[in-house]
Amino acid sequence: MAVWEPMPTDDRDWVLDAAAGVPGVHGSYHLIDPVTGNGLSIAFFEDEAAAQAARKAIEKRAEEIGWNSAPHPAPASTAMYDVIRHA
Repeated sequence: MAVWEPMPTDDRDWVLDAAAGVPGVHGSYHLIDPVTGNGLSIAFFEDEAAAQAARKAIEKRAEEIGWNSAPHPAPASTAMYDVIRHA
């Protein structure tokens, strides 16, 4: 999970697309609070290996599109959580 203050409004669909192609990725979401503009990026992975593979796929795609050639906002914080219950 990444916390954004505020959530960037530039096109970051490529992040979701890069992660979606990785086995063990069960979904990724970018959420925004319409009042404050703050947001969350949340992804669900089968295990730590899938999370690391998704990170590598995102980094590779960033290189391919030249994303790293210009500064971009970074999350205010990031954290990993284990799912203990879901419906």
